[in-house]
Amino acid sequence: MASLKPLVFVTGNANKLREVKEILSSGSHPIDVQSQSLEIPEIQGTTIEVATAKCKRAAELVGGPCITEDTALCYVALKGLPGPYIKHFMSEIGHEGLNALLVGFATKAAEAVCTFAYSAGPGTEPIIFEGRTEGTIVPARGPKVFGWDAVFQPSGYDLTYAEMPSEEKNKISHRGKALEKLRAYVQSLP
Repeated sequence: MASLKPLVFVTGNANKLREVKEILSSGSHPIDVQSQSLEIPEIQGTTIEVATAKCKRAAELVGGPCITEDTALCYVALKGLPGPYIKHFMSEIGHEGLNALLVGFATKAAEAVCTFAYSAGPGTEPIIFEGRTEGTIVPARGPKVFGWDAVFQPSGYDLTYAEMPSEEKNKISHRGKALEKLRAYVQSLP
């Protein structure tokens, strides 16, 4: 297989960049990821609408192929909210507030959703790659350094994302699942 050109990941989030590089650089056909931080306004809508609009704009600004990512945390009791607005909820109410949103509800079930969009360049329709992981919202445990990882415990595990070694988290996470789909697509390109 010919070596792939570096993939431009448009993000200003160092933790996301680290995780994406860890996941895509592993395996028998590693993908080199470079990052570019751009200010791109996010539209309101579904995760797919947000990711598509962001990727179209990023491809215009980069002037070539790129990927973007959008993450959502969807509470069953709140019919999918905070969803794609989790970044804003997290910055305003923190881990404790994310738990407080579910006080009085019978279920603490949630789904972590990661949507990557790939654009071949300006004017092309982005291709979407989505990964989902079911879990439960719990009181914060583990390092509180990466978004809401400390309050999300994936189904079948006794640890939150924040408590897991990155290698274990990357195998089961919503981001890891989406990136495996993206990897297969990028490696199939001529």
